[in-house]
Amino acid sequence: MTTRAVVVGCGHYLPTRVVENAEFEATLDTDDQWIRSRSGIERRHFASEGETTSTMATAAAKAALEDAGLQPDDVDAIVLATSTADFTFPSAATMVQDQLGMTQGYAFDVQAVCAGFVFALSNANALIASGQAKRVLVIGSETFSKIMDWTDRSTCVLFGDGAGALLLEAQDGNGDASDRGILATDLNSDGRHRELLYVDGGVSTGTTGYLRMQGNQVFRHAVAKLAATATTAMERAGVTASDVDWIVPHQANIRIIQGTAKKLDLPMENVVVTVQDHGNTSAASIPLALSVGRARGQIKPNDLIVTEAIGGGLAWGAVVLRW
Repeated sequence: MTTRAVVVGCGHYLPTRVVENAEFEATLDTDDQWIRSRSGIERRHFASEGETTSTMATAAAKAALEDAGLQPDDVDAIVLATSTADFTFPSAATMVQDQLGMTQGYAFDVQAVCAGFVFALSNANALIASGQAKRVLVIGSETFSKIMDWTDRSTCVLFGDGAGALLLEAQDGNGDASDRGILATDLNSDGRHRELLYVDGGVSTGTTGYLRMQGNQVFRHAVAKLAATATTAMERAGVTASDVDWIVPHQANIRIIQGTAKKLDLPMENVVVTVQDHGNTSAASIPLALSVGRARGQIKPNDLIVTEAIGGGLAWGAVVLRW
């Protein structure tokens, strides 16, 4: 028998403030058509005063726990993917642990920018496969609105805030591709490309800084790297693209999503797309899309899913799982 990390609950949280593309027309040389044509984004959610990465993560975690019919102390660990933690330290994950009233176990953050949730899933899978945890809350939560340069139309219109969570549980499997749960992962990074996507602040500067991106260069890397990592993960899982029910990609740009699907020879009908409503929510985008996709009735039990993402670092990876 093989121990698998199986999804037993999912949930998400979006701030109530919805920002349509047209809102940017008053302060930037842009309009709705310009934003849609280049990104596919129509609107996004921004955190209100008092809403933080940890509070949104807690709301998503509560939804996942409720979905699973479990309590916080039924969980052994929290792995939270974020690049916008409330503080330099402590970790946002330990703050979620406190806000949930979880009195045991352990919690930590994973920082791989937009690829963060894929890295967090891989870490949670390893904890479960090695017997260090039976149940793990895996959360992606971001408040990218806090690090936007509102004079830069090439970046500030692309990002949004939100959180999503999956609850993984150790269950026995047969060790083949028919098992439910995480079947394979693939992680990669290349620090030579740091300047393509970064925040120009931190401990070294004494400032929070703003997000900076060379969009054309990121796009050039994204499609090829995402298709390659998804293919590697599928090979490790013993499946092919024809077996896949859904691609649930990082929701950054509709053209990247379409280009990756084409390279994988999968129709867009098999892709869960939420970028039009959420914008790029970085590490939150995949769990948000999984939760919304299930709520829509797209994702069903035993569906084979491929998730893939690329972010600053550059860091990228993919996970193959059966729902």
